[in-house]
Amino acid sequence: MDLATHIDPEIAAALAVSPVSAMDFGALEFSELPALREAMNRAPRPPGEWPSRVTWRDELVPGPDRAPDVAVRIYTTTSDGGGAATGRPGIVWIHGGGYMFGTGLGEDPRLARWCDAIDAVAVSVEYRLAPEHPYPAPLDDCYAALAWTVQHAAELGIDPARIAVAGASAGGGLAAALALLARDRGEHSIAYQLLIYPMIDDRMSTASSSLDTVIWTTKANALGWRAYLGHEPGAADVPAYAAASRADDLAGLPPAWIGVGALDVFRDENIEYAQRLLAAGVPAELHVYPGAPHGFESICPDAAVARQCQSDIDAALRRALG
Repeated sequence: MDLATHIDPEIAAALAVSPVSAMDFGALEFSELPALREAMNRAPRPPGEWPSRVTWRDELVPGPDRAPDVAVRIYTTTSDGGGAATGRPGIVWIHGGGYMFGTGLGEDPRLARWCDAIDAVAVSVEYRLAPEHPYPAPLDDCYAALAWTVQHAAELGIDPARIAVAGASAGGGLAAALALLARDRGEHSIAYQLLIYPMIDDRMSTASSSLDTVIWTTKANALGWRAYLGHEPGAADVPAYAAASRADDLAGLPPAWIGVGALDVFRDENIEYAQRLLAAGVPAELHVYPGAPHGFESICPDAAVARQCQSDIDAALRRALG
């Protein structure tokens, strides 16, 4: 597939002036990650309106056994009377970044919009990053944040029967793995999983895995998996909790929304995961966005294809949690 021919023109125009498009994530050395993280975390708030009734605060929650506490950012809404919201849906949000970078403690207009649109409370997780903290440390941190959210649902104003896990890219991979882990442990119930172009298959064996694309390339994907797994990806013994596509049994998982761009290396593994969920009796909604590379709705949120993605997600959350 020829990138120049098929990429959405609005996305292409945004990439032409975006510093992100000039970055070659696949050429990174692990030693360069701390400086890159620092630079990314200094970046201004992503574009987007901030609803006036949405506020946030940071907390530390108990971490996994023998591990540090986990920082979370909690987004809440005020009711019409000005008080705290009660009995609202909850969203445990897991940020992306190839398992190697990104932060859950940035001001995220997407979470603010979701909270405003469906009167939700969002808990954004600052999980430990690879390669310093490979699997299972990031997933353990996300499970700890989920457990804390369920246990403190009343004081957070959350209905514990309406908690979703959501994430983008590596965060989507962690959200899918978290749904598997929660199902198997049977300690906490998840009502919905929202997977935005999730990173879920370290084998990188689909046709789209080798797409000549932008932002997140085949080389970047291999680097991210190497960092997360602590060894070369594709080995036979990689557990499903590390790469959700490896799960043999998807029955009993929460309903899912999966969205991915047609020019994303994750396209085919995401399509296959949605098909397997449906075959296992799990309600799943799949969207493939034409002309869209990885991260498209963040690169150019005003593009028509990005607005369509945002609208589809908002509608799915309303149906699932509202």
